[in-house]
Amino acid sequence: MGASFVAHVLFLLWFFATTFSFFCKAESNVTCNEKDKQALLNFKQGLSDPSKNLSSWSDQEDCSRWDRVVYDNKTGRVTELHLSDSRLGGEISGSLLQLEHLNLLDLSGNDFNCTPIPTFLGSMASLTHLDLGYSNFSGHIPHQLGNLSNLRHLNLGGNYYLYADNFHWISNLSSIQYLDLSNSKHQSEVGWLQIMSMFPSLSMLFASDCELVNLNPSLGFVNFTSLQYLDLFNNLFSHEIPNWFSNLTTSLLYLDLARNYLRGEIPTSIFNLQKLDSLFLYSNKIIGKIPESLGQLKHLTYLNMLDNSFSGPIPSSIGNLSYLEGLWLSENQLNGTIPKTIGLLSNLEYLFVGDNFLTGTVDEGHFTKLSKLEYLDISHTHLFFNVKSNWVPPFQLTTITMSSCKIGPNFPMWLQTQRSVRHLLLSKSEISDKAPGWFWNWTSNIKIIDLSDNQIEGDVSEIVLNSHFINLRSNHFKGQMPQLSTNVQELNIANNSISGPISSFMCQKMNRKNQVMVLDASNNLLTGALPHCWKYWQSLTHLDLGSNDISGRIPYSLGSLVALQSLHLQNNSISGDIPSSLKKCSNLSLIDIGENLLSGAIPPWIGEMTNLTILRLTSNGFKGHIPLQICQLSSLIVLDLANNSLSGHIPNCLKNISAMTIPTPRFEAQYSYDYLGGLYYYGGTYLENLKLVPKGLELEYEENLGFVKMIDLSSNNLSGSIPSEISVLSELCFLNLSRNQLIGKIPEKIGIMKKLESIDLSQNHLSGEIPLSLSSLTFLSRLNLSYNNLSGKIPLGSQLQTFDAFSYIGNPQLCGNPLPKNCTIGEESQNRTPIGKTEEDSNNSNFYIGMGVGFAVGFWTVCGVLFFNRTWRHAYFKFFDDMKDCIYVATVLNVNWLLEKLRSCHL
Repeated sequence: MGASFVAHVLFLLWFFATTFSFFCKAESNVTCNEKDKQALLNFKQGLSDPSKNLSSWSDQEDCSRWDRVVYDNKTGRVTELHLSDSRLGGEISGSLLQLEHLNLLDLSGNDFNCTPIPTFLGSMASLTHLDLGYSNFSGHIPHQLGNLSNLRHLNLGGNYYLYADNFHWISNLSSIQYLDLSNSKHQSEVGWLQIMSMFPSLSMLFASDCELVNLNPSLGFVNFTSLQYLDLFNNLFSHEIPNWFSNLTTSLLYLDLARNYLRGEIPTSIFNLQKLDSLFLYSNKIIGKIPESLGQLKHLTYLNMLDNSFSGPIPSSIGNLSYLEGLWLSENQLNGTIPKTIGLLSNLEYLFVGDNFLTGTVDEGHFTKLSKLEYLDISHTHLFFNVKSNWVPPFQLTTITMSSCKIGPNFPMWLQTQRSVRHLLLSKSEISDKAPGWFWNWTSNIKIIDLSDNQIEGDVSEIVLNSHFINLRSNHFKGQMPQLSTNVQELNIANNSISGPISSFMCQKMNRKNQVMVLDASNNLLTGALPHCWKYWQSLTHLDLGSNDISGRIPYSLGSLVALQSLHLQNNSISGDIPSSLKKCSNLSLIDIGENLLSGAIPPWIGEMTNLTILRLTSNGFKGHIPLQICQLSSLIVLDLANNSLSGHIPNCLKNISAMTIPTPRFEAQYSYDYLGGLYYYGGTYLENLKLVPKGLELEYEENLGFVKMIDLSSNNLSGSIPSEISVLSELCFLNLSRNQLIGKIPEKIGIMKKLESIDLSQNHLSGEIPLSLSSLTFLSRLNLSYNNLSGKIPLGSQLQTFDAFSYIGNPQLCGNPLPKNCTIGEESQNRTPIGKTEEDSNNSNFYIGMGVGFAVGFWTVCGVLFFNRTWRHAYFKFFDDMKDCIYVATVLNVNWLLEKLRSCHL
């Protein structure tokens, strides 16, 4: 019986296996629907497919085997098309309408070249998932999409040229759960929130960068019962954060309100969002204190509130946020100390509290459990990082940013324990110690090192630098220039005590394969002549060897640096002329070779360097005329040729320098500075440094260099008059033509140069009166017209009397305040237009002058005719004689009549 039972069981197993195999085989024989297949082939025909992602779509192959196509193996109908990131383009064919069972269409991540979204998509009633994100669609969002009542997922995000007048088309999407409208524009829509809150199933709403203007702060209730993710990043909400977030306390996980114009304090409702995982409020205008109730957000993982105006201390309750991985509080006005409870955040990876008014000490206790910390920023605070020299931190940092807070005076020995550092920024940290022997080997894997503006000592002669960007500026390093690996892209070792021949560094064998773009070794003790091995430095874009003791000539081989954008050789002992090979460096935007022993003429070919923005040749021995070709440098903002032996006239074609005539928007001026300086990464910057004398004192320009507009031709032998065309340079800030041989008058229209802050025309032979228009220069803070031959009264105005007498001294015929010499009546009359004279007074004067001239002309016209014509003269006097008789008779008769009346009245 047991054997029979086993036999029955084996039979049943065989039967079920055979039956299952049969049905599986039957199902596998179901092919893709022919109608759907032809629809897809027609759809493919309208597309461009450069990557051949649809190569399997062939008429000879069943569409059930096509890539990116999903079909129902029971009905054979196509249900899903997964075409994301396929580099597709072209036209979306209406043949998709024949796919009657299609419920998922994903065309995201393609490029449809700014074509509109096809309206027929709104007729594909079976769709539950439509993804058109980041596919370069443009135009009006078709309201027909609102007909897709079964749609649960709609993604239109990342199409920057889409727009809609309102959200009413969305109101029919009753099943919607996921909605992404990011980067499409809806600025005119103010009732969007009420429409969105109609969908109880909506769990994810992404509306970043939509130009939305209203969060309805007065709204008391929203029906977002299922909302988990709300992304409203980068809109135009210029009001307080609304209180209706209190309705989302049990559902919301993710809230992004960053980069708006939100103001006021954070409402308490935010801190009641029990499940909140991520809160982004950065780059707003939020004020007030961060409340202790922050500690209620037990599930918070990321908190970013940087770049606001928060004040007060960091709440100690922050230690309750045990899940916190990222904390960004930088760029606020926080004060007080960092609470030690922050050391309890065992999951913290990002800690950014820099750029605040924080004070006090940071010690080992602040990092007790921070074993996962990778990014630390306490820069630009008043904190003192005070740990023991043998401290072993619990973390391994990737980025250390401690610039402008106190670390020193001792070198931080705990750095030696950090094996993962890639960015080390310790500038202005008050370290006045010797760099330990292990330090340079330890830095070999670090990409960015900034130790600038400390007092770190050490001999760098034998070290090999391997980091990409190295800033050792303004320390006490000595010895010869260090050696560089091929990884180094920027070396700034300016303002140290580096010595030795410059050629030994530039031409040493190890440096012949360098990739250096920026080399700044200015303000050191380098000697010798400039080398001839520039062929090994073809990557250089910025070269600064200024303020050393370099001698000899500028080598012709320097012209091989065709990528060079700025050249600083100022304040050395370089002689000879400017080599013509330099014109090959067509990308040069800055040339500073001032304070040398250069001679000869300024070469005319310099006008071919059309990218030139700054030309500084001051304090050399250049002779000859200023070449007219300089006027071709339309981008020039600084022209400094002072302290040379230049002669001839000032070119009147300077008016052609358009950068000094056309107002420059601030962002373009900033770009100009970026072009000159270059911004690299994470605070590691190289800024051009230029010393100018705009107001009689030497000033150093860095960040604001792009805003300087200056002409300095002082201390030369220039002759002739100041060209009147110079007044066209309406954007010029500083003008210095002093200590020349200039004659003639100050240009009458100098007052239209409204941006002038400083004018120095002293020690010339200028004559005539001071133009009245000069008094209208409201930005003028320095004026020197001394030691000329100016005459007349100093014009009254809002500016000219604010300068002391030294601005006008040495002009014997000049009078009026602030000079001690008062003007006499004769001197005042020499002025062309008296101060205070109005247009009405001028019109009255013209009237009286005209009346006098008219009277004289009329009088002599009549009298002249009578004098020369006897007949007319006799007739004229006979007429008046007859008139006299008539008047006499009439008078006698009237008098007699009057007397008779009087007698009768008395009787």
